[in-house]
Amino acid sequence: MAAVAAFLILLLATPAAYAVDYTVGDSSGWTTGEDYSTWVQGKTFTVGDTLLFTYGGTHSVDEVSKSDYDNCNTGNSIKSYNGGDTKITLSSPGAMYFICPTFGHCGQGMKLAINVVASSDNSPTTPSPPSGSTTPSGTPPTGSSGTPSPPSGGNGAASIGNNGLMLGFSLVLGAILAIIS
Repeated sequence: MAAVAAFLILLLATPAAYAVDYTVGDSSGWTTGEDYSTWVQGKTFTVGDTLLFTYGGTHSVDEVSKSDYDNCNTGNSIKSYNGGDTKITLSSPGAMYFICPTFGHCGQGMKLAINVVASSDNSPTTPSPPSGSTTPSGTPPTGSSGTPSPPSGGNGAASIGNNGLMLGFSLVLGAILAIIS
């Protein structure tokens, strides 16, 4: 009986350890013409999750301050990434801001603002839109709040990287514990 209880506790605790890999922009990637404020809706970014930026040679990724994000200022980046595939692990809670430093791209909407929560907190993560921001052209207007509704179902291209591995480990460990007792 103790083995069954231990197995159930282990099985229930295992999902909390999963990190999610988010592909920014889903299948479109990091490019002009995307609305990243809509893409972020309904997603919860947690410490340990990763952002994967996939982009072509004319783009790159700069992590910037909120002020530089609001003003599309590329001169003071906190970190800069290039090379087509950039994987950023979210290592601490708080707001993070990313822009494409290629001239004119940030102004065309190639920018991303997220809020990272501590791993024990599962609250929604939509940073407030920057002051003075406008809805990109081609995006239908939303309700009076100006914030689009979250998409129904799932987190887009988010994938739970070790889901099968952890579940398999839990099942094997549970079976071993059941046999031993």
